[in-house]
Amino acid sequence: MTIDQIILFSLFIAVFALLLWGRYRYDLVAFTALMIGVVLGVVPVKDAFSGFGHPATLVVALVLIVSAGLVKSGAVFLITRTLVDSARGLGSHIALMGGIGAVLSAFMNNVAALALLMPVDIQTARKAGRSPALSLMPLSFATILGGMVTLIGTPPNIIIAAIRAESLGEPFGMFDFAPVGGIAAIAGLAFVALIGWRLIPERDETVAGTGVLTQYIAELSIPEESPHIGKRLAELDETADKTDVAILGLIRDGRRRYGRATNSILRAGDALVLEAVPEALDEFRTALDLDFSDPARQEQLTAVGEGLEVIEVVVPESARIAYKTAQALGLAWRQNTVLMGISRQGRRITKQVRKTEVLPGDILLLMCPRDSRADVTEWLGCLPLAERGLSVTANDKVWLAIGLFGGAVAATSLGLVYLPVALGLVVVAYVLAKIMPIAELYNYVEWPVVVLLGSMIPLGAALETSGGTELIAGALVTLTGGLPAWAILTVLMVVTMTLSDVLNNTATTIVAAPVGIQMAHSLGVSPDPFLMAVAVAASSAFLTPIGHKNNTLILGPGGYHFGDYWRMGLPLEILVIAVSIPAILVFWPL
Repeated sequence: MTIDQIILFSLFIAVFALLLWGRYRYDLVAFTALMIGVVLGVVPVKDAFSGFGHPATLVVALVLIVSAGLVKSGAVFLITRTLVDSARGLGSHIALMGGIGAVLSAFMNNVAALALLMPVDIQTARKAGRSPALSLMPLSFATILGGMVTLIGTPPNIIIAAIRAESLGEPFGMFDFAPVGGIAAIAGLAFVALIGWRLIPERDETVAGTGVLTQYIAELSIPEESPHIGKRLAELDETADKTDVAILGLIRDGRRRYGRATNSILRAGDALVLEAVPEALDEFRTALDLDFSDPARQEQLTAVGEGLEVIEVVVPESARIAYKTAQALGLAWRQNTVLMGISRQGRRITKQVRKTEVLPGDILLLMCPRDSRADVTEWLGCLPLAERGLSVTANDKVWLAIGLFGGAVAATSLGLVYLPVALGLVVVAYVLAKIMPIAELYNYVEWPVVVLLGSMIPLGAALETSGGTELIAGALVTLTGGLPAWAILTVLMVVTMTLSDVLNNTATTIVAAPVGIQMAHSLGVSPDPFLMAVAVAASSAFLTPIGHKNNTLILGPGGYHFGDYWRMGLPLEILVIAVSIPAILVFWPL
């Protein structure tokens, strides 16, 4: 080995060891290794920051922004509220939620897809009277599997397409991963829905991390020309049940109707009195296309600003709003802020929310112009709760958001537009259409992942240039000498899966993809089947909670232990290898 190869192998071993240790965040580890590589001369100074402008890095960042835009438009609510039903059996529920998660993950970041569906799954489990642990792990695995199907579904696919473009002159297309990834995903989904969830250990302990979300008493009003005018209030109960909202009653002409008023015929301007967490209120409003309690003010706010945000504040004894109503205080016209709901230690609030006297200890749900959170909170004299990423869904733009994204996917698939350009145009369109507020644009980019990619790509390129990947490939070829093609691909997948289970799948892909290409060159065959094997294997991190962010996300809410994952994950990884190898040899022959 040359000096450069020794230095680079030492750097990669140190990076992997530090990532396994977990004491320092992965982006700091990778960036430090890059800087050391530059100082020691194994990474050329001119290439030191080339990874930050690499197409793979840009695509990962843009996919995250586009995913957030699809959420804000209400596209996901449109799917979940029509399909999810707590009355289904557990197996059917897992199959349905897993299918939705897999489809979403194919076209948006799979971490974002899980983050969207996890609250729905937890709420459904609570309604069904079972532990969310039985369905959260299958949902996580399903979203990971779904990402294998398309180019933009998961970072490993994006990286492998970019590496193929550099090595062979042409990247993989949007759906080139679909034949192999689709078969692996379908087989994996069938396994988790029929068998896998039965392998999860059952515990009676309290589920940690789900959090007790604050329930608010709030109002939403029936707008003019609403399709619900003329219906009985009871006809909205089905949607309320699906979105986990309790309808407490009806206000008409400023007066609360007796009881729940379930038989009252709805009129324009009627206000529904509701109890729910903020996310459920927004989903219920989106599903029925209702107005806020002060629709005129809300329309004015949306027109003059960059959009709206929802904040939660606690009322201390000394607050300006304590012992006053929002209407008397002039909250709407003084601060352009609408009081959406009040949470008061589980007690019912029977008056109109805006006319209810606010007491110390109340938690207020406020809708205000974006970026005015601090000013409104200070003026009220309240204390902000920890931010939970609440937002106001722009449900009137759901089809526009879906259409723009669908057009970009179609254009990319047909080869009309380069993928990063297509996604960049979608982001620009989302901002211009006010689907995605420009003030929030960069909030949804996972910068540690960008730094990880930007740092590891030059290191990976240096390893390849120095001949390091050729050494690794030669060792694997020697190890598998005389074995048939399927056995060689199996060894490559097992090695890649093992790395991905304990390391970041992005880092694993950057190392394993060039090794796969070198193995193919050594054997004198096409590199495509080896790249496909790496793509599937790098995404198949099912044995530990640290192998994939989705597995980490469910660790707390599911109340899982570290050793719970392999029970379902190990047979799933074996199944993925078993179905992927034949599919690779059929669709990407040597």
